[in-house]
Amino acid sequence: MNLIAIILATLAAGIGSVWLAALLMRLGMGRRDDSAVGPQHLLSLAAGALLATAFMHLLPEAFESAAGAHDLFATLLVGVVFFFLLDKAELWHHGHEHSHAVAKPAGALHAHGHDHAGHGGHPQHHDHAHAPRGGGWSVLTGDSVHCFGDGILIASAFLADMRLGVIAAVSVLAHEVPHHMGDLVVLRQSSPNRRMALIKVSLAGAVTALGGLTGFYLVGQLQDFLPYFLVVASSSFIYVALADLIPQLQKRLTARETVAQIAWLIAGMAVVTMVSGVAHAH
Repeated sequence: MNLIAIILATLAAGIGSVWLAALLMRLGMGRRDDSAVGPQHLLSLAAGALLATAFMHLLPEAFESAAGAHDLFATLLVGVVFFFLLDKAELWHHGHEHSHAVAKPAGALHAHGHDHAGHGGHPQHHDHAHAPRGGGWSVLTGDSVHCFGDGILIASAFLADMRLGVIAAVSVLAHEVPHHMGDLVVLRQSSPNRRMALIKVSLAGAVTALGGLTGFYLVGQLQDFLPYFLVVASSSFIYVALADLIPQLQKRLTARETVAQIAWLIAGMAVVTMVSGVAHAH
């Protein structure tokens, strides 16, 4: 039962987030900060969902185990530093791989395509984008590694508790939507075929299921270390929210825009809470 749930959840998070991103782009959402649903709103929603999942669900579950609090906090610290170092290494690699930049329409959403194991490759909203080489295959490779890590984290949550697994999958889906919107923009710059861009990103998203299968068998053999896997998942969520998403929200806004930003942040937390309640009821 757990394996089936993991496969369904990872497919929903991996491929579902791509299709949802494509749908939002088709509806004109997420392209401009001043639109009905702009990138700032989506990033706020994702940040709220990730923080709520880490602090309200994954960490409490880990600390309710027999593992010592000191060891779990040490794992959390090491995890955050680990993802920071991976991010720095990927940024360094990215800076050497791309030497030319191309101009892009103002207000468009895009991604650098950098990623760290598990949770990287999130869109950075600047005024330029790097042209991908080889039809965007470098972006897709980073996506695949990223999605594989997402699958392992979702599997870890499912093996701890079915409800945690559902919450983790929803949180991954939430923060993958703005990420995949950026990927689709980058790929469409290198190829006019929108359908092919959607297929490529969907295939990268499908790797989430492969990560889920790996996580099921890997974590299943290491049940005693499950609390530590949950803490590592938490450190990944926390790092992405605080180091990647929230810094993009820290810019001068009007009072109305600030209220909207906070409202979407709270909405992300509310979604996680609602999903938790529904999963608990069933």
